[in-house]
Amino acid sequence: MKDKAYKVLAEQLGISNKKAKELIDRGLVYVGDRKVQIARGEIDTKTKFRVKKIEQPEVIFEDEKVLAINKPAHVTSEEIKRDSGYELIHRLDKETSGVLVLSKDKEFRKKAVEEFKNQNVYKEYVAWVEGIIPEEMTIDLPILTVKKDGRAKSRISRSKGKEAITHITPLEIHGKKTKVKAVIKTGRTHQIRVHLARAGHPIIGDTLYGGKPWERMMLHSKRMKLLNYDFEAPEPKEFNIR
Repeated sequence: MKDKAYKVLAEQLGISNKKAKELIDRGLVYVGDRKVQIARGEIDTKTKFRVKKIEQPEVIFEDEKVLAINKPAHVTSEEIKRDSGYELIHRLDKETSGVLVLSKDKEFRKKAVEEFKNQNVYKEYVAWVEGIIPEEMTIDLPILTVKKDGRAKSRISRSKGKEAITHITPLEIHGKKTKVKAVIKTGRTHQIRVHLARAGHPIIGDTLYGGKPWERMMLHSKRMKLLNYDFEAPEPKEFNIR
């Protein structure tokens, strides 16, 4: 017998259908090592699920002007904003972890947004990608972002895209996977994800852009230098692939 995945999960955990759907949509529900992608997808009612626990956000730094958070994967930037009560200066994708900066002060936020606009912010990420990247490379391809039904997806467009530059440095190779440092001068939606996918090295777990399913999308915002601040978030334990 089959039923919708969220209904089967709700029955097993003794929770509401709404809560079960939310867990699946967050990317927290697995069958074995495979993530359940579609809450309304049909699944065998005897299927046994595994639900991943969300890590708690950690404060990296705080003063009278700014709050820097180490955002866990599966949590949205908007949820961090809501819970903190402060304004976002930038955003991270839901499954991207790492440095997220919020402003407590209107004047500081104005200055910070201007720094982003003028490309004066240092943004360093780490990612595990598919395939072997043997040497440094710079990807300079314009990106066009299209939003539909509240969701964004980007692609390379030489005619309509905006400037996007990503510097890639290989850090470690394990099997047929490479850990890379990605430094972005620009900050287009899904920039690192789109650039690496176009280079033939999609980020592990980034199924939107051709990556193979994984526990999470393996992209982490490690360091940001903004105005006189320098924030750094330690890599999550799951980045230690062995």
